[in-house]
Amino acid sequence: MEKNKTNQPTADQPIVKLNAQYLKDLSFESPSSPASLVPQKEAPKIEVSLNLEAKEDSKDHFEVIIHITCSAKTDAMNIFTVEAKYAGLFTIQNLDGEQKEQVLLIHCPTILFPFIRRIVADATRDGGFQPLMIDPIDFAYLFQQRQNEQKDGKKPN
Repeated sequence: MEKNKTNQPTADQPIVKLNAQYLKDLSFESPSSPASLVPQKEAPKIEVSLNLEAKEDSKDHFEVIIHITCSAKTDAMNIFTVEAKYAGLFTIQNLDGEQKEQVLLIHCPTILFPFIRRIVADATRDGGFQPLMIDPIDFAYLFQQRQNEQKDGKKPN
């Protein structure tokens, strides 16, 4: 961010600041325990789904929430399910609508993702399983995919 001679941001410079980050919700279920804790004949199928939510909290303050659901299942049982919502409160100033949308749906989740990734890994490890390390997510690609779907008239995921 450019600053003037007093080392303060100028009035029209874009500002993106993380004010707080926090765990909003966490759920871990292992309905087949203790049977699910012994070695299985088949590798579990892991499913991961992600949703992003960005909403204006007050003027120039936005809450960005990453909601991740992860499950591990075999044909015989549901091994575990983890649901987590992790959020950040951001100050965003001096950006137009399109720039603000990109910051909210690319930059902000990129900052928050490593924290929710660690929470999911810790929850699965604390549940008695190998830590589930979610692959890094390219939020810019997801944003572009969403934009393309909207242009094509499809409902975004």
